[in-house]
Amino acid sequence: MLAGAALAFALSQPASAGPGMLVGAAEDAPKQPDLVSAVGKMELARLSGLGAIRLTAQWQPGKIRPTRSELAALQNATDAAALNGMEVYLAVYQPGSRTTPRTARAKRSFAAYTASLARSLPTVRRFIVGNEPNLNRFWMPQFRRGRSTAPAGYEALLARTYDALKRVSPGIMVIGGALSPRGGDDPHALRQTHSPTRFILELSKAYRRTGRKRPIMDAFSLHPYPAFSKQPPGRRHPHSTTITIGDYGKLTRLLGRAFRGTAQPGARLPIVYAEFGVQSRIPPDKESAYTNQDLPASADAVSEGLQARYYREALALAYCQPTVRAFLIFHVTDEADHGRWQSGLYYADDTPKSSLPAVRQAVMDVHSRRIARCGTRAR
Repeated sequence: MLAGAALAFALSQPASAGPGMLVGAAEDAPKQPDLVSAVGKMELARLSGLGAIRLTAQWQPGKIRPTRSELAALQNATDAAALNGMEVYLAVYQPGSRTTPRTARAKRSFAAYTASLARSLPTVRRFIVGNEPNLNRFWMPQFRRGRSTAPAGYEALLARTYDALKRVSPGIMVIGGALSPRGGDDPHALRQTHSPTRFILELSKAYRRTGRKRPIMDAFSLHPYPAFSKQPPGRRHPHSTTITIGDYGKLTRLLGRAFRGTAQPGARLPIVYAEFGVQSRIPPDKESAYTNQDLPASADAVSEGLQARYYREALALAYCQPTVRAFLIFHVTDEADHGRWQSGLYYADDTPKSSLPAVRQAVMDVHSRRIARCGTRAR
């Protein structure tokens, strides 16, 4: 059972957790050209105790359906997930800001592409629309002539995609947001970004201006990374616009304020923590499994023991937040490029880290609802 530091955040007064939280990972490794390879990669997630996998599909301008090879890889991954009893989240987004779907025509193409995926992959019932649209890495412009523009542009894309997916099946869960946990809100900055706080408020303003009488999302997604892997996951940011796991109360109040009185649920909107990662250091005997070894090791990385502790703490906190429905670790396996992200439970050669057993036990405790109590701090 989860104990010790993971439950140190709980206060003495008991409170109820939500109806159940699914723990999984954001991992594209199972997208393989053959089913056997896909099953092998998915098996690593299953052996970690995980119950869900988030795959990605990338839209390009003018694209209204996936290519044959793209669809085959996704089909193999989703079949492998089904064989392992795992749920699938599919995040659909453009590869970068240069392909931002700004025009009405581009938004129609994006929505058609996403709906085509839904028709071709009928076992996928959870779609995440976009990826960190509050950052100029994925959405431009963020501002124009000093005025916020990205949230309104994303709102229009989300609404159109919501309608397209619901036409395929009303039972599909459309997940909006996928926001980065921090941003600058400075229209004159060299790198223009929105904080999640301002983005949500501007998104709701755009939604209200449309006069729309139906929702634009069934759940809200956030990537609640800490500023550094060395930072505890429960740290709060009461005096800033940053939102991470420790800021759950701020997030639910913000959603309630943003959408109160509209057709879009707010304060009780289900929340998906779609990416959360703590990087661990690569030991010398595993360096050969990584490429670009000439790049310096990440100064952000921590020991595998601290990685395990922080994943356990994050899971315990999220479990006790009543509207959180899913928590996805980024990744199952480290990225092989030495200069990229090493937050997996396995090294790049698919051998387990020492953090795996503790995280697997924490995941199993969440899924079996064996966490004894939650404190009001989680709210």
